[in-house]
Amino acid sequence: MTPSTTTAPVEKPRLSFWHIWNMNFGFLGIQFGFALQNANTSRIFETLGASVDDIPILWIAAPTTGLLVQPIVGYFSDRTWHPTLGRRRPFFLVGAILASIALVIMPNSPVLWIAAGTLWIMDASINISMEPFRALVADMLPSAQRTMGFAVQTFFIGVGAVVASALPYMLANWFDVANTAPEGQIPDSVKWSFYLGGFAFFTAVFWSVLRTREYPPEEFRRYNGEEGTELVDEGIKQIFTDFVKMPKTMVQLAVVQFFTWFALFCMWLYTTSAVTSHVYGTTDATSELYNEGANWVGVCFAVYNGFSAVLAFLLPRMAKSLGRKRVHLIGLCIGGLSLISIYFIQDPNILLVAMLGVGFAWASILTMPYAILAGSLPPSKMGIYMGIFNFFIVIPQIIASGTLGFISRTFFDNQAIYVLMLGGVAMILAGLLVTFVDDIDDEATEV
Repeated sequence: MTPSTTTAPVEKPRLSFWHIWNMNFGFLGIQFGFALQNANTSRIFETLGASVDDIPILWIAAPTTGLLVQPIVGYFSDRTWHPTLGRRRPFFLVGAILASIALVIMPNSPVLWIAAGTLWIMDASINISMEPFRALVADMLPSAQRTMGFAVQTFFIGVGAVVASALPYMLANWFDVANTAPEGQIPDSVKWSFYLGGFAFFTAVFWSVLRTREYPPEEFRRYNGEEGTELVDEGIKQIFTDFVKMPKTMVQLAVVQFFTWFALFCMWLYTTSAVTSHVYGTTDATSELYNEGANWVGVCFAVYNGFSAVLAFLLPRMAKSLGRKRVHLIGLCIGGLSLISIYFIQDPNILLVAMLGVGFAWASILTMPYAILAGSLPPSKMGIYMGIFNFFIVIPQIIASGTLGFISRTFFDNQAIYVLMLGGVAMILAGLLVTFVDDIDDEATEV
């Protein structure tokens, strides 16, 4: 910022619950895209001929695009003002259009390299929409409402993921859509899930675009004590400058995020292979038993996301009583133990119990780090810092993509269940590291 005439900040007004609801509704659609990607991409890759140890490197597109796209989108959204669409909403809309198109293309990929390329496009597009939603909550809400704001995001993420993760199962079992296909082809149950996901993505984001008001630049600066100031424009170099100057709390959270998201990538990449081989006893991707197991993984993902949606509205009260750090510690440790427990499970129905623990962790992961982080960031750079924070989500995923295949092949004899256990250990470690984080405005949390 270039100082001119700074003033004391004017307290932001508390927004109604329905305003918070509308501004976050787009996350319902965004999570449709992510959940379909997370639950079905490995299945699509295997169907198109990928081996188990090829899967991590094929997935490297997702974190790499996040690493590149989110800080750039954050930088530009901090400097954008459209008289109709505001600061963050232009990015919501562009990302939704591109992601919806990619969701239609993905299950129609004729060969493996096209599916891998489409994953790059789809993940980049989802990231264009997602990053400004994080910044919007911090833009619009006073500190006392931010835990609630991110909890509402978590609710929509959970609901969207429940429906999207279970779509192939529902279409196959409730509507008799074909769940198998000839070798090398994607079943219709998966194709129609992606078509419905594309429609849901666009319509949910468009609702938030239409129903959200943003503070215009001068009003925004007044609420943050920055009247008469302008952002210094150093171009994309600003991303690297701000990266070096990260607040202490952000650095501490970065370490927690590293182990958290390494664990999550272990789960997303290997749950299908682990469940179909360890619980269902098959590695034949063309068999009915494999596809039954793969669909059940979608149900498992729906359960953990559904539980996180229910828990989302309890998190602000839990944080008020226990503190945000303690809630996050408990959630991550329970999630890690739940991943490890899958090794001891043979009944597919009991997997749903383990998924409740994962759901607790997921609800906390989507809420607490952002609520803690927002209070430590300069308001005028909320977008760029939320984008930079994404580095500590995608870097562990890139490392996981580049190493898990080797680890699985060299140490675990390609038995995916052990990769899930490794993820559980990493998540518990992340929980223990939360104790070293400084949460500077935890007392401001409003129930």
